[in-house]
Amino acid sequence: MRYPILALLSAALLFSCKPSSEQALSTAILFKNIHVVDVIQGRVLENHQMVVDSGIILELAPAIPNASGNWRVIDGKGAYVVPGLTEMHAHIPSPPTSEQRIAETLYLYLAGGITTIRGMLGHPYHLELRKQVREGQIPGPRIFTSSPSLNGNTVRTPKEAIQKVQQYAAEGYDFLKIHPGIRRVVFDSLAAAARQEGISFAGHVPVEVGIRHALESGYATIDHVDGYLEGLVPESKGVKPEDNGFFGFNFTQLADTSRIGELVALTRENRVWVVPTQSLFERWFAPTQADSLLSQPEMRYMPESTLENWRQVKEQYMSDPAWDPEQWKAFDAIRLEMMARLAAEGQGLLLGSDAPQLFNVPGFSIHHEIDGMERAGLSPLQILRMGTIDPARFFGQEDTWGSVEEGKSADFILITGNPLEDLDALQALKGVMVRGSWYPKAVIDQKLETIAANAGMGRD
Repeated sequence: MRYPILALLSAALLFSCKPSSEQALSTAILFKNIHVVDVIQGRVLENHQMVVDSGIILELAPAIPNASGNWRVIDGKGAYVVPGLTEMHAHIPSPPTSEQRIAETLYLYLAGGITTIRGMLGHPYHLELRKQVREGQIPGPRIFTSSPSLNGNTVRTPKEAIQKVQQYAAEGYDFLKIHPGIRRVVFDSLAAAARQEGISFAGHVPVEVGIRHALESGYATIDHVDGYLEGLVPESKGVKPEDNGFFGFNFTQLADTSRIGELVALTRENRVWVVPTQSLFERWFAPTQADSLLSQPEMRYMPESTLENWRQVKEQYMSDPAWDPEQWKAFDAIRLEMMARLAAEGQGLLLGSDAPQLFNVPGFSIHHEIDGMERAGLSPLQILRMGTIDPARFFGQEDTWGSVEEGKSADFILITGNPLEDLDALQALKGVMVRGSWYPKAVIDQKLETIAANAGMGRD
């Protein structure tokens, strides 16, 4: 994979250029009266001060003796500093969506305290967008972008798969996106080519590939817990894999949960992370009325055409005779058990909500995902790590971002409460810092009003 090499280079540049607080420029910001959440040790550093300049946390200590009168001062008044969140299953619009709407989508992520996103359906436009965000031309979170979709229609033969892998690696995508429909022989050629090119792959598990072969083939992440429920069905049941339905929903009653341990162990053995996107299942596929979801405040930031589409899709699912709310409860219970075991005994989970998919508004849906992880029994610290230091470790960049420490990128949020005690505190934002750019709540709220107004006029 490319990530560790990139991380070493960026870290070397970072520390070779790191000034001390005594050398800080007049652009420095001093945060005082803050409590810093240490997501690595699981503790709070109380009553600290912090100096940020040129996108870097220069100093973090109980007191900064060399504070300059030229520095901007932000009084936290007892607020908590937490690493910016990472959305590991994001979607970034692409043309023909307008550049304005694309920029607004990136801002919505920021408004939710998200300072890094992993785009899961790449487009050539995203390569330039990634550069523009990195250079500060457009406000937005750090972007990692997948390739365009690799699926049963785009890679039909081994030769075609190899060509696509080589093309996307050469064009500079961060990883490859796997979608359903790929035949196993094609997938194996794809995986071998990816290893040869040094580019990772992630996403769905094609039915013909199956969860066990997928885990052994080197996925970076498996998203949606895809393929796991199917993997719990004993061979003696004689099912046709293609009859699995929505992420294995049709096989719910056939699943043998005593097999969970084997799949979790195989996941850990092969060091495959899982991105659950539980909020997608709890909002799109759950027995909840569309009107209830559409009445939530964050929906005002989405165009009316999008909201209407979401309504139609959900109502279509709920009117399908094959959809059974009692079976959904059993399906959900298996997912929750699987996620709890993967978090405790597997390689680990990463936070991702699949925004902006059905009823998941960028920046807001990550908090629904957090609620889902709590329902799975994960602790606040586990969940915080899923969205901060663990994604940085996944990318091999934990020396650069993912925690609030001296020398790291200034990517953090300022909130009014302690998230180690109550994760809802993550929604009580006082401001967001992304690579040294500070967005106070008043500025964020003003921009959100503009986004809502544009959405109300149908701009997309």
